[in-house]
Amino acid sequence: MTGSNRSVSRCQMKVYAQAVFGQAAACLLCLDGFAAAIEVNPTPIQIQVSLDRGKQAAIQHQPPETLYARFGDADSSLPEGFLLTKLGGVSVLAAHMALRGLEPSAADVAYMIEAPTMLVSATIVGESQGFAMNSYMVLDQGGRMIKPITVRADGLADPHATWPESQKFQAKIVAMFRYADFDPKARTTVTIFPAQGGELHVPLNFADIE
Repeated sequence: MTGSNRSVSRCQMKVYAQAVFGQAAACLLCLDGFAAAIEVNPTPIQIQVSLDRGKQAAIQHQPPETLYARFGDADSSLPEGFLLTKLGGVSVLAAHMALRGLEPSAADVAYMIEAPTMLVSATIVGESQGFAMNSYMVLDQGGRMIKPITVRADGLADPHATWPESQKFQAKIVAMFRYADFDPKARTTVTIFPAQGGELHVPLNFADIE
C-alpha cells in the first residue's frame, strides 16, 4: 500500500475484517459457473476472483450490501436472510475497503478464509415484540440435523409497518455452523423454531452457493 494507505495500521484492518465477519455485514455471492459448492478450502484463484468482485462493486459505486445473495422472500411471511461463507466474506471485505481506497491485507483475507464457521442470518415475523426471544435454528440435510455452535435471536423485535397486524414485528436469528459438521454440496433446509412454537422452513441447495 502507498500514500494514505500506510496510515491504516494492520491492527485497524484486522478489527475491520472481524467486524465485517462478526456483525454479518457480509454477503453470499451467487455462482457464475466458478464454484461447484460452498468452498471450505478455497484456492488462490477463487480467492482472487472474490476479491475482484468486491473491488468491481466499489468501482461501480455499489454499496457492499448489493452483493448479498439472500434466501427466502422478503415480501412473504416466510423467513428470509443470507449466509456468510468464506469467499462471500472476502468479497464484501474487499468492497468495503475499496470504497475507502484501501485493499485487504493478506492477514485480513486469511482471517476470512480460515474461519471455521459459516454464519446464517434469518429474519422472521411475528405478532409481539418479544416473539423471537429464545428461538432456535438448525440445518436439515436429508433428515440429518446440524446444530449450530452458537445461536442468537433478537430479544425485542422491530416494528414492521408494511406487514399485516398479525405479523407486525420482525426479528433476526443468527447462527454459526461449523463447516466440519455439514455437507457443503448438499440440498439443505434452514429450519427455524420460534420460541412460541411451530417450525419455519427455507430450502437451499448448497451446490449453488459459493
